[in-house]
Amino acid sequence: MISSASAWPPPHAAPDSAVSTRLVVTQSDDILVLTLDSDDGYPRLERKILAELAQQMDRIARERGVVGAVITGTDRAFATGAEISELARLTPPEAFEFSRYGQSVMNAIANSPKPVVAAIRGYCMGGGLDLALACAARSASPDAVFAHTGGNLGIITGWGGTQRLPRLIGKSRAIEMLVTGRRCDAPEAIAIGLAQRIVPACELQVAGIALLRACLGDRR
Repeated sequence: MISSASAWPPPHAAPDSAVSTRLVVTQSDDILVLTLDSDDGYPRLERKILAELAQQMDRIARERGVVGAVITGTDRAFATGAEISELARLTPPEAFEFSRYGQSVMNAIANSPKPVVAAIRGYCMGGGLDLALACAARSASPDAVFAHTGGNLGIITGWGGTQRLPRLIGKSRAIEMLVTGRRCDAPEAIAIGLAQRIVPACELQVAGIALLRACLGDRR
């Protein structure tokens, strides 16, 4: 268990609007691997990234040669949520529309006709946790950290986490995480049903692919 008093973001990971996140798309046999990447190692879910994820969900549904996807991040973080500098420029109506758009992308992942799984290393925070929750299953490295930190900022997630988190871990635990910003580490995530497997970091992508095939009933 990780205390909610732990500093976030780390001092060396101060938000920087000049840092851009990229979605790197590769393919392993019949499975897409969608890697969230950024120069500082802390991917943000900018609007352009949400749009690219939506495009890949359309591709997964359309292409017969693709059976599903694994979403992963960097050595430091799976995803750290929305880009704060981007949010700060939004008017209230724009913020509402951005929230609705994020919900639609998460719903596309959750309702994909082919499974999408998350392979998580490092921080999985805020909107990043919403993204992981939208996936059919989650594998994690031993250093994975899960939290909804918006409660510490006086805000709450708008991308479906308030609904999906209680379904996975129960109402009481979910309220605690959402309201207090408390984090849980990989062993606790397994214990409460937030993740299905802990695997060494060096095996995370391979384990994510294996978890996806398990979701498909594929014993390869």
